[in-house]
Amino acid sequence: MTKITLNNEPLEVEAGTTIFQACQQQGLEVPHFCYHPKLSVAGNCRMCLVEVAGSPKPVASCTMPVSEGMVIHTDTPMVEKSRQGVLELLLINHPLDCPVCDQGGECDLQDLTMNYGRSHSRFEFEKRIVTDKYMGPLIKTVMTRCIQCTRCIRFADEIAGVPELIAIGRGETMEIVNSLDTAIQSELSGNMIDICPVGALTDKPFAFKGRSWEWTKTDVIDVMDALGSHIQVHSRDREVMRILPRVCEDINEEWLSDRSRFAYDGLKYQRLDTPYIRVDGQLQACSWESAFQPIADRLETLKGKEIAALAGDLADCESMLALKILWQQLESPHLDCRQDATFLPHEHRSHYILNTPIADFEKADCVLLIGTNPRHEAPLLNARLRKAYRNHQTTFGLVGQAVDLTYPYEFMGNQPESLTALLDASHPFTQRLATAKKPVVILGQAVFTRPDAPALLNTIQKLFELYPLLEYNVLHTAASRVGGVDVGFVPQRNGLNSREILAACQSGEIKFLYLLGADDIAPTQLGQAFVVYQGHHGDAAAARADVILPGCAYTEKTATYVNTEGRAQRSHQAVPPPGQAKEDWKIITSLSHALGKPLPYITHADVVQELQNCHPTFQYLGTLVKNIWHPLPQTSKASFDPTPLQPLINNFYMTNIITRHSPTMAACVQEIIQGRKPDKTF
Repeated sequence: MTKITLNNEPLEVEAGTTIFQACQQQGLEVPHFCYHPKLSVAGNCRMCLVEVAGSPKPVASCTMPVSEGMVIHTDTPMVEKSRQGVLELLLINHPLDCPVCDQGGECDLQDLTMNYGRSHSRFEFEKRIVTDKYMGPLIKTVMTRCIQCTRCIRFADEIAGVPELIAIGRGETMEIVNSLDTAIQSELSGNMIDICPVGALTDKPFAFKGRSWEWTKTDVIDVMDALGSHIQVHSRDREVMRILPRVCEDINEEWLSDRSRFAYDGLKYQRLDTPYIRVDGQLQACSWESAFQPIADRLETLKGKEIAALAGDLADCESMLALKILWQQLESPHLDCRQDATFLPHEHRSHYILNTPIADFEKADCVLLIGTNPRHEAPLLNARLRKAYRNHQTTFGLVGQAVDLTYPYEFMGNQPESLTALLDASHPFTQRLATAKKPVVILGQAVFTRPDAPALLNTIQKLFELYPLLEYNVLHTAASRVGGVDVGFVPQRNGLNSREILAACQSGEIKFLYLLGADDIAPTQLGQAFVVYQGHHGDAAAARADVILPGCAYTEKTATYVNTEGRAQRSHQAVPPPGQAKEDWKIITSLSHALGKPLPYITHADVVQELQNCHPTFQYLGTLVKNIWHPLPQTSKASFDPTPLQPLINNFYMTNIITRHSPTMAACVQEIIQGRKPDKTF
């Protein structure tokens, strides 16, 4: 520990602590622009100047480590005058855009000028004008406002791993430019908007929509991937206006992927807001009672073995549990939350989650990736892996499609047999596994959709026998997957899985199919079955349905989700659903009454109590429940399929029914993936 004196108060701090960090620990506000706790220290804004005894000039507190006996002052006349001078120089060329700038109300320069700046300027110069730069469909640039803090450059290089932004020129002529003159390629580019201290980089889809103090702010859980990132939904009246990240160091830190941040406009289009029934081949709007009647009539004529249910990737735990219990009362064993027909062992919880907590991946020293592209499937987990590489020189191996993961890795082939080669102790990568102190393996969801998934798991289990320290992790892409398995929305005794259910629909053995937000099923797979679709968008599944029951999107209901590491989390309603749409568990409860098999749920708390009785995970919201590792099940006579291992997601911007209806995501496909610039580029 190092003894220092801060504003006449003696204290002890850890050796290596900077003056800025010491001030933060004591609750002292030190104004700054370029410093950010998640980025490297630049020390170029000079706003965090403090006075150190014995130094003839003020020093930058973010770059100066404390030393024994150091005496520091943060509120002397010298410090006050230095801060005023820095702000005065910044404002020489900064435009008076506050009335029309989207950063107004959230601008660091605005706030610090009010708190620390002069009331007038002594300079009379013509303000410089900087040409705005094209950065794609998500980031709007007004580069005349830029104060050259370089946060965006450091974020792109250090966190995102896509170093496209650079600084050119010196002094007053310095500019931040996109070196490739294309749309930013990072899946995390929206975070540059958050960390920009001024209005140089702003949210392009959100431009001129309103001010920060106008919104109702609600804590929600993101469902665009399976990480369960913490987000804050800003709404006005009945409309979602924007989505920002909430700080959660255990999951998303303070970052958010572009899909999670910008796809919300997909909630405005093709929404289902009233029930429909099919009459003479045409869908007609009707009341809830009229929608339930044909369902009851059809089920009355069928046996339990002739009906089935599938849940989609965005379903919440409450609705899946309610539907499961209703199906038990109807004596049907056919239900599945894996609409992509994955072979996912679910006897033990450790077989279908991340056994390594998300925050601990940055501590791994050897990572084996199998059939996954975490940059697309979980960009924030990929950022953790990049941090592990930057901080610990972690070694990576990839079995699957060769892709850009923003960190170097050893490519070991894309054939299933490549895994078998790792059983040889002489293989270079297995030697790294053998010497690693925290080795982990990450299996993508695509591994479990393959017909040879049992054979792959057989080989992976042998790896665990060779390397006992290896930690097994399943990276899901569906927000509903772990929660669905936890509540038991899987085939019951003698039940059919999703692949078998769809085959039975085509053969006529299944005559009634209930789709709970299952949007990725082709109408041709449904045969002549009577189809009930419960969801929030009019897509292909809804067009094929005989009855449509309008449900709520994730921003429109209070619900529980379990992320891919097995952490149960509560999401809250931000806006009301459109029209007559209802929360999904309420629809199922109302349907149960119409069927004469009423479920005993009146309030959301009743369903939550049932969840807690169903699985211990739901008793500990927000925390991880420790799982005991069990060996993977071994399948005899399993053989490899010659098809190469491929990641599940190839188009990062189009992954579910919300993103498919998002104009912003469509623009990302056009400008970022296809490289076609719009006529107006900024």
